[in-house]
Amino acid sequence: MKGTWAVVFCSLLLIAAEIQGQPTYGKGRCSCVDKGSDLVQPKALGKIEVIPKSSSCDHVEIIATMKATGVQRCLNPNSKRVQKMMTTLIKKRSSQSTHR
Repeated sequence: MKGTWAVVFCSLLLIAAEIQGQPTYGKGRCSCVDKGSDLVQPKALGKIEVIPKSSSCDHVEIIATMKATGVQRCLNPNSKRVQKMMTTLIKKRSSQSTHR
């Protein structure tokens, strides 16, 4: 009987260790696997999503969805071109919202 409990206990420990080592989707991961693109045509953009640093990803991510295809591309938030494009889009959006 003692041997059976030892086997059950060891099995439970192995299962717990295996579960603990599995990746948890949605946590501890960035959406962009690389630094991202430095250039995208603003006219081709359908939507831009800015994801700030968090406990699950240690850098800012910018994800652009293309208007025509719906394809998502990561943009490099450190790129001067991307920063300029984001500033222009923010100014344009704020001026549109004040004129309504």
